[in-house]
Amino acid sequence: MDQHFWEGVYTAIVTPFDKDEEVDYEGFRKLIREQIAAGVKGIVVVGTTGESPTLNIHEHLKVVEVAVDEVAGRVQIIAGTGSNDTRSALNTTASAHKLGVDGFLQVGPYYNKPSQEGLFQHFSRIADSTDKPIMLYSIPGRSGIAIDTPTVARLRARFDHVNCIKEAGGSCDKVSELVQELGDSVTVLSGDDALTLPFMSVGAKGVVSVTSNLMPVGMVKMVEAALANDFATAQTYHKRFFPLFAQMLSLEPNPVCIKYALQKAGKIETAQVRLPLTYPTLENQGKLDLLLQDF
Repeated sequence: MDQHFWEGVYTAIVTPFDKDEEVDYEGFRKLIREQIAAGVKGIVVVGTTGESPTLNIHEHLKVVEVAVDEVAGRVQIIAGTGSNDTRSALNTTASAHKLGVDGFLQVGPYYNKPSQEGLFQHFSRIADSTDKPIMLYSIPGRSGIAIDTPTVARLRARFDHVNCIKEAGGSCDKVSELVQELGDSVTVLSGDDALTLPFMSVGAKGVVSVTSNLMPVGMVKMVEAALANDFATAQTYHKRFFPLFAQMLSLEPNPVCIKYALQKAGKIETAQVRLPLTYPTLENQGKLDLLLQDF
């Protein structure tokens, strides 16, 4: 496999809803077309930003199907098919595989907090079921556990197609450790927009981005500059976007703020989310409105 397969900006795309909380598939297609035009490397569908926790399995797979159809091979489609239930992850992965995705995002099982051996066996079962590339997703803040470097190394030694990790643990040391241990055999992508540039300075190759829903061109330019070792240019974009990075994921749970911003920008019809997520508070709407005026 091309060692540059995973490099660049992957947009963790939102799943737009109409006012009745039904999936707005035409709005979704519009978002995808904008992402392709902006030059992103790929689109990650039905991740947390795509509200996978509140989509039923039929909606989940329909979103994947529509994305594959709209993209038509122009960029990569990476499907979030992870679960804290290995059997569910296997079933969803098998269905998405048949729909023609390019790879899978597999989050560390949440809530039941398996051991590292449990993680190894969980991801091994999934890797045994598909030959398509797998991006592991370590996000201890949501899952309660991290995917440790030795576990990633064990998986990579056994499966050539387990060759990427979205690292959202907030530590440059962890990225350095992964790069030191695994070299180019596993690509590290940032799972936090604000840490994209710091992570890339120590060996990460891009980002799975929330902000790129709103500002795809700028995010692509920042990451392309960093990949070219032009960190001075990359830093200008980082400084410009940092207020977005800092507040888009902190004022409200993701994807509440990014949906609000997309609606304000006229990119989606509503900022509707499904319970237990809620519309931004009036106070946070005011903060977001002030922030978005600058963009």
